[in-house]
Amino acid sequence: MSSIALRTPSALTLLKLGRVSNLPTVWTNVLAGAIIANPAATAADLLVIGLSMTAFYVGGMYLNDFFDREIDARERPGRPIHAGEIGANTVSTIGFILLAIGIVLLIPFGTLPVVLGLALAGAILLYDGWHKGNTIAPVIMGLCRALVYVGTGAAVSGDIRLPLVAGAVALTAHVVGLTYAAKQENLNEVGHLWPLGILSVPLLMALPGLSSGWLVVVSALLLGIADVFAVRLLAKRAKPGAVPRAVSTLIAAICLVDALAVALYGGSVALAALCACGFVLTRLFQTFIPGT
Repeated sequence: MSSIALRTPSALTLLKLGRVSNLPTVWTNVLAGAIIANPAATAADLLVIGLSMTAFYVGGMYLNDFFDREIDARERPGRPIHAGEIGANTVSTIGFILLAIGIVLLIPFGTLPVVLGLALAGAILLYDGWHKGNTIAPVIMGLCRALVYVGTGAAVSGDIRLPLVAGAVALTAHVVGLTYAAKQENLNEVGHLWPLGILSVPLLMALPGLSSGWLVVVSALLLGIADVFAVRLLAKRAKPGAVPRAVSTLIAAICLVDALAVALYGGSVALAALCACGFVLTRLFQTFIPGT
């Protein structure tokens, strides 16, 4: 067994550990956060920030498997560490290095983004190390995504303004809602429907902006359709794979939350469409690399 664990991990193993199929949702987070905070942000800055947030995400996924290795051995024995595809120490080393890279990449943008990067790394570690059996774990996960928005906005503008906070709240609500909804075993019972209300927060926050143009309306409709599709799967659970499919759809719908934010804060049709394409790209990638 030790000889298997010490073999060089394959590219597929590394990609699975990083849940890289979900990366388009991180990239659209960066785009939306930048549009909200500073539409004049340069492509070069967005590239560096995007690389930073990618490192945070992938590092967090690696550390998630590291901290969950004993639970996965019982409940998900096919995960790479237990399957002997890669050693636990290697996984943790890569994870911590990636978090460090994420912080270092933010240094050129000033003290505030670095502080937020440190906060993001801390939130990731808190979630990874404490999410099993923790009722507020989905809130911590939502905070991680909010810090991507806020960190990006601070990097491109130098401060944190109310619209950026509002966008982060909407994104957090979606992530919290999808996580809690996935954990409910009887979502078709009235007493278990409350997570669906949290999922609706981004749409409710967008209501005042519907009169500002068709782009906001279309973006809200796309998000609503994705939410309803996933919620129906979660409520019926007619097939064994219904829950993973629904959760993967809601993860991909993070891109649609971003598209709505871009539309609300004056982004172009092309940028909103780019975020919406992130949904399609994420779902496509998830057919090759599981997103959960």
